[in-house]
Amino acid sequence: MDKNRCKWCVGIPIYEAYHDHEWGVPVYDDQKLFEFLILETFQAGLSWITILKKRENFRMAFDQFDYQKIALYSETKIQELLQDGGIIRNQLKVRATITNAIAFMEVQKEFGSFSKYIWQFTDGKPIVNQPQTMKDISATTPLSDAISKDLKKRGFKFVGSTVVYAHMQATGMVDDHVADCWKRTN
Repeated sequence: MDKNRCKWCVGIPIYEAYHDHEWGVPVYDDQKLFEFLILETFQAGLSWITILKKRENFRMAFDQFDYQKIALYSETKIQELLQDGGIIRNQLKVRATITNAIAFMEVQKEFGSFSKYIWQFTDGKPIVNQPQTMKDISATTPLSDAISKDLKKRGFKFVGSTVVYAHMQATGMVDDHVADCWKRTN
């Protein structure tokens, strides 16, 4: 029997698997939070399905999202990435990934972990919204505006409010499953 899902993922197996197993599930692990942050920054201006289809390529190209390695990438490595057809070859986004790895580690130094930093904005627990339909879900919120502003102040790039809100949804800081979705938290 088919499960009711949020309409954005229906009919595309990779989307359905992502929806069923990841989207909206709280993530507290720094490595996974960094992965989602980078994937969301690469999504800016593109569809999420494009990123999902290239996710394994991103993992290989960016050393399994090891932010300590990424922070040390040389110009040679950047040029290699810009020639890698398996990822999005946007120079600004590739360079932003390195900048974000450095900023990510600075946040870890200050807060003990990136997880402690990012989850402080929701008091450490998910915000459970109750959207009836996809039309009830905003692309940004005052909270994503505030987090975006703080990340930018800390030197992060490609972290506008829409990217931040998508990151919040992806990492379970926000639960936006619609009313008839089997993943909906009541």
